[in-house]
Amino acid sequence: MSRAKSIMLQGTMSNVGKSFLTAAFCRIFKRRGYSAAPFKSQNMALNSFITKDGFEIGRAQALQAQAAGLEPSALMNPILLKPTTNIGSQVIVNGKVRGNMRAADYFRHKKELIPDIMKAYDTLAAEHDIIVIEGAGSPVELNLKADDIVNMGLAKLVKSPVLLVGDIDRGGVFAQLIGTLDLLEPEEREMVKALIVNRFRGDISLFSDGIRILNEKSGKPTAGVVPYIDCDIEDEDSLSDKLQNEKCAGLVDIAVIRLPKISNFTDADALRQFEDVSVRFVSRPSQLGRPDLIIIPGTKSTISDMKYLRESGMEKAVIELFKSGVPVFGICGGYQIMGKSISDPLDTECGGSIEGMGLLDCETVFEEEKRQTQVTGRFGQIDGFFSCLSGANFSGYEIHMGRTSQNGTPLTDLGGCFSGNAAGCYVHGIFDCAEVSGRLIEKLFAAKGSERSVSAADRDEYRNRQLDLLADTVEQSLDMPLIYKILEEGL
Repeated sequence: MSRAKSIMLQGTMSNVGKSFLTAAFCRIFKRRGYSAAPFKSQNMALNSFITKDGFEIGRAQALQAQAAGLEPSALMNPILLKPTTNIGSQVIVNGKVRGNMRAADYFRHKKELIPDIMKAYDTLAAEHDIIVIEGAGSPVELNLKADDIVNMGLAKLVKSPVLLVGDIDRGGVFAQLIGTLDLLEPEEREMVKALIVNRFRGDISLFSDGIRILNEKSGKPTAGVVPYIDCDIEDEDSLSDKLQNEKCAGLVDIAVIRLPKISNFTDADALRQFEDVSVRFVSRPSQLGRPDLIIIPGTKSTISDMKYLRESGMEKAVIELFKSGVPVFGICGGYQIMGKSISDPLDTECGGSIEGMGLLDCETVFEEEKRQTQVTGRFGQIDGFFSCLSGANFSGYEIHMGRTSQNGTPLTDLGGCFSGNAAGCYVHGIFDCAEVSGRLIEKLFAAKGSERSVSAADRDEYRNRQLDLLADTVEQSLDMPLIYKILEEGL
């Protein structure tokens, strides 16, 4: 019999801030002495994380686990969908690949996964005081509601009260919140115990009439108005504002190629910590300019994204910049793209084969078995621009089905490859290590004629400070006695 209390955050749409608020609640409860755990039954995201025991979950749940002071676990995200095409996804259940499915097929069979969801939830609930549940998208996608397992469908299964979150920064918050409530079934509407207005910019006192109107028209209390919080925490969603950043505002300009199926775009987040360093995402050759470093990130569909680079002219632009002296670093799918060829004979992603960019002397073939593991390693003795990383220690994780054979010099003791000013490897989070990011940024400053030393922060310590900032603001903004009352009373 589970003993945990639960509270669920549902949103009026995608990207209203549910993930961050869930992390904030986990940190708030932890600081008040509770054992709290995050839970999201089904997540669709290309930004994922590998747990210590080798299971794959959404990156947001890993962040929320850190906020709660817990080791990330597959129990926190029993189903992860990673889109491979516009109509299909790789289906990951309990941290392991179940296979690729077309969306229509998955929707027909997803209710068969309820036992997996409930087993994960019940295990967590038996071990913790509070489960903070995150919904997905909107609970009133009327064509999908019948088989819902992540919003009201899940709330009913676990008997959890719901907080409904609207994003005022995107406009129409009254229509968002009141319209969502209106489209819920009466019993579902009763499960919503309070409203939260998120991402308010300006003087919150000016919204007092807004709160009154919401309360009157919804018949629900407003638990608070959370201001727009400028904290540097990794986003999970492809709607992230960071992906819209195409302008350089620093002395050092780092351009990340925004691939159509970009995954783990947060790999470059650690480089944002440094003063006078800009990290921007570019999707067209005209946006590239002349950056000081180009990063080609991971992708869930390497061959199709290689075709995109070629057809868009981005490949040609990157190669021309590389030949003129701009260094290029590839991570996972980006590493594969920088090689000579990519083949997918088993239709693991999208099938077929294609020539790569040819910046590295390596070739990739996709296989059935997925490698997913946390790793630690050390850079070898490197020539060229990335010589600054020689001997540096790193840690991170690998998530890939491709196997890369390299003929050039290994980049690290775990593999990878480098040639001149080009380098690549499979390790996600490789820049999170202070030694790696610090050395790289110092080299980039030196190349700009600025001989400055940088203070490289440990990423976990930095992330914890940002989580505390997030939790402080959310706790000050919400009616916490009301939140605890909702928790205690349940449904």
